[in-house]
Amino acid sequence: MHDASELRWDAEMVDLLTQLSATQDELLTLLSDKRRCLMAADAPGMQALEPREDALLVRLQACLDQRDRLLERATDEGHSAPDLKSLAAVLPFKERQEVQPRLDAAAHRARLLRHHSLTNWVLVQRTLLHLSQLLEIIATGGRQRPTYGKGEPVNASGSLVDQAA
Repeated sequence: MHDASELRWDAEMVDLLTQLSATQDELLTLLSDKRRCLMAADAPGMQALEPREDALLVRLQACLDQRDRLLERATDEGHSAPDLKSLAAVLPFKERQEVQPRLDAAAHRARLLRHHSLTNWVLVQRTLLHLSQLLEIIATGGRQRPTYGKGEPVNASGSLVDQAA
């Protein structure tokens, strides 16, 4: 049998995982919205996402705080565990069967979030590279600098900025 503290862990874990699941789902939606804004170069749309980002950050921090409290309480009660998965392993079978799929789903969504974040980061990096190249073209008047040696820039034809140059 199990004692009341383990039942509270089960209920608290389910509550935490429910809150985390909802927050992760909203964050996935936000990252998709952000990617659409990035692709459309929609600066006002990006700014409009900031309050949602801030609110989700607060909610994620609350989930992290709740997780830390749960692990501390478990340690105080003699069940030291470095993470929720390890803590779930000490639950009785029935409660563990309820919690484990939620833990697996949260881990899956965390991988999706990393993937979406990386996708957005790559998109931003490519945009910055493109802008950097455009600025270099504008700054040099479309003339290439010689790769080797000293001297004047290579005379490039078809300058985009100034045909007279």
